[in-house]
Amino acid sequence: MERQIYVNGAFVAEADAKIPVMDRGFLFGDGIYEVTAVLEGHLIDNDLHLARFERSLGEIGIPMPLPLDEIRKVQRELAKRNAMTDGTIYLQVTRGAEERNFVASEGLKPNFIAFTQPKKLLGTAAQENGIKVAVAADPRWERRDVKTVMLLGQVLAKKAAKAAGFDDVWLFQDGYITEGASSTAFIVTHEGTIRTRPNSHAILPGCTRRAVLALVEREGLALDERAFTVAEAQGAAEAFLTSASSLVTPVVRIGDHTVDDGRPGPVTRKLQEIYVEMARTCETL
Repeated sequence: MERQIYVNGAFVAEADAKIPVMDRGFLFGDGIYEVTAVLEGHLIDNDLHLARFERSLGEIGIPMPLPLDEIRKVQRELAKRNAMTDGTIYLQVTRGAEERNFVASEGLKPNFIAFTQPKKLLGTAAQENGIKVAVAADPRWERRDVKTVMLLGQVLAKKAAKAAGFDDVWLFQDGYITEGASSTAFIVTHEGTIRTRPNSHAILPGCTRRAVLALVEREGLALDERAFTVAEAQGAAEAFLTSASSLVTPVVRIGDHTVDDGRPGPVTRKLQEIYVEMARTCETL
């Protein structure tokens, strides 16, 4: 069965899904996206993702294409039409299409697309064994808290990391880790404290990050929201990353340093377990 794509109010076969050449997302990266994971038929942290979607659009002055309840219906219908129970649902809104000009016309109608991507989320080699992340200078613009489709910096950083034999990359600025190229970075100190950078314009306010921090508080685990250096990360007892599509994934090597004994640690394992337990209680499709 050919994948069904949502385009501006209609569900169409992928081959028939079209956006104008003059779309500002294509020409300028003038748009916002969001990704919600689906695990065993559950939309994980969807309220958080849709709230961030609405916020990001507001930050760059693009109107919501539909009310949030209608967007939920689009997500559910896409999953149903594509018979997807595990994977991700991608949403993207651009400012619209018109003759190329840096300054957009007032009242331009946004373009809204959405699609599903089946993916195995649990029991992956990365989650079982951990991954290796490179470290690279953060090349992105200052408003990283806005989830825009301008992802060239991340694309090039991930490409370079893969070419060097790494699975992913963590970015840094002024010696401090900002975040992963598509994830939130965490470390665990040798005293057992979980550490992650506080939200600001320097990082995306991760939805999985927020859900994990709620679990950290619930379990009474020690937390310190502050920036940490590359050296601190490399000398940590544990490290892990979070994102919608990777859930909680151990990091066992950072640059040329192995994290502790090179195996996922007990704090990371606990967070993996309780996050999946929580995910299985999220709203069903």
